[in-house]
Amino acid sequence: MTESPRRDDAAIPLDLVDLPSPTEERNPASSGLDALDSRGMVDVILAEDAKVATAVQQQAERISELVEVCVSAIAGGRTVHYVGAGTSGRLGVLDAVELAPTFNADDSMVTAHLAGGPGAFMTAVEGAEDDPEAGAAMVREVCQAGDVVIGLAASGRTPFVRGALQAAREAGMPTALISANPRAELAGEADIAILPDVGPEVVTGSTRMKAGTAQKLTLNALSTATMVRLGTTFGNLMIDVRPTNAKLVGRTVRMLVQASGESAERAGEVLEAAEGSVRVALVALLSGADVERAAAALSEHPRDPQRIGDPAGIRSSVDALTTED
Repeated sequence: MTESPRRDDAAIPLDLVDLPSPTEERNPASSGLDALDSRGMVDVILAEDAKVATAVQQQAERISELVEVCVSAIAGGRTVHYVGAGTSGRLGVLDAVELAPTFNADDSMVTAHLAGGPGAFMTAVEGAEDDPEAGAAMVREVCQAGDVVIGLAASGRTPFVRGALQAAREAGMPTALISANPRAELAGEADIAILPDVGPEVVTGSTRMKAGTAQKLTLNALSTATMVRLGTTFGNLMIDVRPTNAKLVGRTVRMLVQASGESAERAGEVLEAAEGSVRVALVALLSGADVERAAAALSEHPRDPQRIGDPAGIRSSVDALTTED
């Protein structure tokens, strides 16, 4: 076992000792955690985790509001920026990078900024989260008018995030905060504050636990709904997935089979004829048209988030082709 880390010579931040945040309070359910056997510990941890989904569900209206803001920005060629430090920032990075293989998104649509830079994902960078000017400078350097800046801060007070949100607001950009503190200091810096109340952590102050889970659930709902509204799925099937490995190629063909009811062989043939375009292949399979007519129909019905009920344009293209016939 390693020894306890030594404190540096910086002054003790007494103003943070009484930080008003549920995540910093002691949880009565886990006060005797170290005296339990393994099963007892796991039961306590999972019982507390089970409360997180309800807390996030209570924020559904605000998450929905933020979805609309993000959809509008991305559809207009602007970018959604996640800004955070530590666990919160890493969750933002994880969400942003996973949108690429799933929805064929890139960092011009959603990107993440971690206090301390990319290297801080694996190794903590001392003092990075305590620098509000670094957050403000990041916004001034990389964000543009119409971009959306979303702060991720479990405690609701992270200085790096504060600087970013303040700079964004000064520039007239839409802002939001995702925190596990209903009394978050930074709520006033955000146009939309999403503050699920998950209560005290099992291990006091360890926001990698319930607070982190709450932020992950929130980001899952936010980014997935945003991407679906932008027309990246047909029902619940991924039609913009990047087939970058054998598993994803198989998933692409399976998705065409699931959507059309055709055989895997037929789906594969049409996908090849469509030169790998899942959208063209799907419209061709659903309508019975050849891939040339399917592509033409899609060009007449491009993705449109304002087309409620068919943002991808797949149904409209199929309807147009079957009406012609």
